[in-house]
Amino acid sequence: MVEELLTAGIAAAAGVAVYLLAAARVVKQYERGVVFRFGRLRQGIRPPGFTMILPVADRLHKVNLQIVTLPVPAQEGITRDNVTVRVDAVVYFKVVDPASAIVAVEDYRFAVSQMAQTSLRSIIGKSDLDDLLSNREKLNQGLELMIDSPAMGWGVQIDRVEIKDVSLPETMKRSMARQAEADRERRARVINADAELQASHKLAEAAAVMSDQPAALQLRLLQTVIAVAAEKNSTLVLPFPVELLRFLERATPSGDPPPQPGPADGAAPLPEPPVDPAAPALADPAAPALPDLPAAAPRPEPPAG
Repeated sequence: MVEELLTAGIAAAAGVAVYLLAAARVVKQYERGVVFRFGRLRQGIRPPGFTMILPVADRLHKVNLQIVTLPVPAQEGITRDNVTVRVDAVVYFKVVDPASAIVAVEDYRFAVSQMAQTSLRSIIGKSDLDDLLSNREKLNQGLELMIDSPAMGWGVQIDRVEIKDVSLPETMKRSMARQAEADRERRARVINADAELQASHKLAEAAAVMSDQPAALQLRLLQTVIAVAAEKNSTLVLPFPVELLRFLERATPSGDPPPQPGPADGAAPLPEPPVDPAAPALADPAAPALPDLPAAAPRPEPPAG
């Protein structure tokens, strides 16, 4: 009798242990449990920790509430300015309603991925190439709104969407490189022209100062000569000083006849020859000689009475 009771007790304990092992569940901190009893959703979400279910009637589904990083495959499309590009992105989302994530959609990860791909193609067709390259923040916000609207009905919240890379054709890359090079060359020319303008103003001021002080111009000339003489393979040609020419111009007055020898020079003046009024005038030796004309024939006299 005692042995039978002992055997029955052991069997009961073993049954309870098997039941507990079959009914016991552990929900982790980042998970929530959704229980279905005979296929019907039970009210209430099982919190993290130890929980019990009916081994045969209940089914426990654990839903991860962590933020999921979902890469979106590269999508090829034509922008609004007719440029073919390939754009890939990444979506960050999390489950906020475990029951809807299990009941409302078959696979919420796959659904979010497909929605992200279609939204990415749509945003490519509505945007220009410059927006895809430089104004990504606005495009990210547009993608987030396009994906978040249907995802809320699946119990999923879109945290953020980021465009990772924009691939361009090789011809477009070369064209953009030439455009950037031309723009840099234009800016370099503008900077050089601005520098030349400022330098010309400074040179004009220096010329005005040197015009008031001729010695400053000579000092500048000497500095230039010293700088040129430093080169061993240069031939140095010194210009004639302009100041010396000006000194000679001031020393020799222009327009005065050359001085004639007079008594002061120690020589007596030469007497002028007398002029005969009956004498024929001397021909100018500088005048050209006239050719000899033939003698005129004698005129015949009229016969007498």
